[in-house]
Amino acid sequence: MNSKLKAIVRNTVIGGNEPIKVQTMYDDKISDINPEIVVGKINDLSLMGCDLIRFSYVSSMDGENFRYITSHSPIPVVADIHFDYRLALEAMDNGADKIRINPGNIGDKWKTKMVVEKARDMGKAIRIGLNTGSLPKHGKNDDVVELMVNTALEYISDFEAWNFNNIVVSLKSSDIDNTMRAARLFNEKSGYPFHLGVTEAGNAITSAVRSTWALGNLLKEGIGDTIRVSINGSIEDEVLCANEILRTLGLKKGGVRIVACPRCGRHTFDSHGFLNEIQHRLLTLNKDITVAVMGCSVNGPGEAHGADFAVCGNGRKIFVYSHGSLVSSLSSKEEAEKELFRLIEEE
Repeated sequence: MNSKLKAIVRNTVIGGNEPIKVQTMYDDKISDINPEIVVGKINDLSLMGCDLIRFSYVSSMDGENFRYITSHSPIPVVADIHFDYRLALEAMDNGADKIRINPGNIGDKWKTKMVVEKARDMGKAIRIGLNTGSLPKHGKNDDVVELMVNTALEYISDFEAWNFNNIVVSLKSSDIDNTMRAARLFNEKSGYPFHLGVTEAGNAITSAVRSTWALGNLLKEGIGDTIRVSINGSIEDEVLCANEILRTLGLKKGGVRIVACPRCGRHTFDSHGFLNEIQHRLLTLNKDITVAVMGCSVNGPGEAHGADFAVCGNGRKIFVYSHGSLVSSLSSKEEAEKELFRLIEEE
């Protein structure tokens, strides 16, 4: 069961019985980017299955670019604020659909109250985000999980006193056990929508493993309404990994599913290189299909027959299949790529 309560972020509903939402976070300073290029990237991320995107809003120099992004983004945009409450107020004026704050590092309570009241009046959402690395002062032997959960509940109580409940909560740790304990304990005590993630999880491999274990188990227990897989790498990989977790658990349907061989000494076709060249284009297609890319005759034909579309190298030829039927026998990967996308687009 998802959270009992819901949060509204622009036109996106988080919580209740809504599907799990996928998030990522942009990895450059807003003031340093070309906003038109970034919006194009957000469009691609949306097609890949990203539902919300977050930016660090670090100074007033971010305002102009951020305003362009929020006014052109196809998905809700979140402003990540630390320390200066005035930046949260400014980000909302510049179109932020949601603010992520840790009230503990905003400072005096009146500052947090100003942010909350503005969000209430403008119809914005707020994520209360706490990490074990940014908690109130505590003793060495204190249970950081209990402290994190109780601190979040105190902040929620303040928000409710200010007549605000458009809230999402995240309680993260780089320690998997602490992340899972915090999510379970909060779920016992509150019905607000909950964002799942393992913070500072490492590179693509370590993050995928840690996040799959922690998030997969929590989602199977019915805990979690949004997820982010934090990767020291590309944000596209974050989105792909998050969606793959959801598909593996049966919590998400549709999208392009890729089947590809790991390659071995029997290969006669560079399936790695071919997939690297076409993967981005494939994953931004708004289609519910399976595409196989195979490198030899052992498993290639079988996977080709089981996929909607397939490219299989065998000897000096590259074979292209559609719904199990051989369509073309070609001599170059350029021809194979062109034929594959022709078949997909005709579909």
